[in-house]
Amino acid sequence: MILSTHPLAADELVDGAVFYASQVTVGLAKDFVAEFERSVALLHTHPQLGPVWRGKFRRLPLRRFPYSIVYCLSGEVLRVVALAHQRRRPGYWHSRV
Repeated sequence: MILSTHPLAADELVDGAVFYASQVTVGLAKDFVAEFERSVALLHTHPQLGPVWRGKFRRLPLRRFPYSIVYCLSGEVLRVVALAHQRRRPGYWHSRV
């Protein structure tokens, strides 16, 4: 399985970590990044773990944080299209495929 992350999804990870570091603690920001990495590793091993959501997309909610990894599968490629906050701008990432 080949993992591909959309550049804007990577930006969303950085933005979330910066928010947690500036508003809460650096430790929580590190936990946020670690949880993203744990979840992506889990998806790499079990790509169909997240339920189908909004057509061809799948999502996997992060533990402890109000974010979901939105991804799609295409053959042997797992493409992370967004790290979407669960309560903000639903579907904004649709054009990223």
